[in-house]
Amino acid sequence: MTSPGHKKSVPLDKVRRYLEPGPIVLVSSALEDRRNIMTMGWHSIMAFSPSLLGCVISAGNHSFEMVRQSGECVINLPTTDLTDQTIGIGNTSGGNIDKFEHFGLTADASEAVAAPQIRECYANFECRLVDDRLVDEYNFFIWEVVRARAATSPEYPQTLHYTGDGVFMVAGEVISRRDQFLPQML
Repeated sequence: MTSPGHKKSVPLDKVRRYLEPGPIVLVSSALEDRRNIMTMGWHSIMAFSPSLLGCVISAGNHSFEMVRQSGECVINLPTTDLTDQTIGIGNTSGGNIDKFEHFGLTADASEAVAAPQIRECYANFECRLVDDRLVDEYNFFIWEVVRARAATSPEYPQTLHYTGDGVFMVAGEVISRRDQFLPQML
């Protein structure tokens, strides 16, 4: 094993650059006659069955009250084909525009929740709020994925990962070590 070499001190507000948990997602929501999309990078798988996902949605975000009151959302996984729309969505407020129309995205009806899916995204995860005990203090929502759909190809899409300061990384080369896993782990 090779050593990564000399290490330097990292400012604590830059730690996310190294630990950001996963790909950028687009969260779609609906409440009464309103709908919105927000860009989100702070999320984490919390359990496999039931499928639980935790995420931070800032109380200052237009989507916050929509998802809090409705208790539903769709977590949509964009690929790098939607980079400009994803960044644009993150830099605008749904209080001022309809982001579906403005960014040329298609709102498809979901089956298990009222929030719309984004057709152009690689995958859509319909979610219901199952635990909001950490929302008031940390803006942390715990969702149960109640329905999931994903494109059949490519098997491993190119996704965006935010490192902070307007810099993104693209999911890299796929490395498989399935032959090294014990059968009960597969």
